[in-house]
Amino acid sequence: MDKLDQLINIIKKKQSLIIAFSGGIDSSLVAKSAFDVLKDRAVAITIDSEVFPEKDLKFAEKIAKEIGINHRIIHQTKLASPPFAKNTQDRCFYCKKKEMDIMEKLAKEYKIKDIAYGVNLSDQNEHRPGISALKKRGAFFPLQIAGIGKPDIPKIAEFIGLSNYNMPSTTCLASRIPYGTDIDVKKLILIEQAEDFLFKSGIHDSRVRVHGDMARIEVGESEMHIIMSNNNNIVRKFKSLGFKYISLDLQGYRSGSMDEVLSL
Repeated sequence: MDKLDQLINIIKKKQSLIIAFSGGIDSSLVAKSAFDVLKDRAVAITIDSEVFPEKDLKFAEKIAKEIGINHRIIHQTKLASPPFAKNTQDRCFYCKKKEMDIMEKLAKEYKIKDIAYGVNLSDQNEHRPGISALKKRGAFFPLQIAGIGKPDIPKIAEFIGLSNYNMPSTTCLASRIPYGTDIDVKKLILIEQAEDFLFKSGIHDSRVRVHGDMARIEVGESEMHIIMSNNNNIVRKFKSLGFKYISLDLQGYRSGSMDEVLSL
C-alpha cells in the first residue's frame, strides 16, 4: 500500500517518537507503525482525564498491549483550565496547549525529540482549534504528511492487523455539551453513563448531546431501528439519570455536530 509505505518512510526519519495515544484508530495506526519501525524507541502516552471515558481508557490499554508498545497513562485535570471549563469555542486550543506541556515534559524524560499525534488529512477541513495549538508547539502529524485521510485509515489499519480497524472514533466527552455551557464533572458522568447504556443496548456508535434537561441522541442511520425498538428502556434509563426529555436526532450521528452553530 503506497500510503502505508509513505507513512513508514516518514517515521523512519525519526530516531524516536512519543505518540499521543487514545486507543482510537488514528493514534493506533501511528503507534503501530512507530513501534514496527522504532521498537522500544517509541512510547505511547494516554492522557486520562474527566473527559476521557473509562471504557476508552481500558480499550487503549488493550490496544497498546496488542501492539506491544511501551504505554504510559498520565492523569490531567482538564477542568482546571477556565477557558475549557467555560466551554468557549476555542476550548480545544487551551486543552491541547496544556496537554503539550505534559508531552514535552515526558519527551525530556525519555530523551525523545518528536511528539506525534494522529491528526489525519481530513481533520484540516473541520473546526479543530486544538490542532492549531499542536502546530504552534511543533507536534508531528505523520498521517497528514503521508496524505492519509479518514477513508484510508480503516483499510490500512486492517491491512497491518489492528483489531480496532472498524471501531468508531474516540472523542472528548466535552464535545457533547453546547459551547457556552459550563462543563462540570456531573454533566460528564451523566453523558458517559447514557452512552454506556446505549453501547450495552447494541449501539455501535452514539453521541448523547446534552441541552439542559434534554438528551439529543445521535446514532448512525443503520442503528436508528435499535433505538426505536428499545425506546421504552432508553427513556426509562435516561429519565432515571435526570433527563426530562429524550430525543433522537433524525440527521443521525455526525462528527462535530455542535460546531454547526458556528456557521450561523
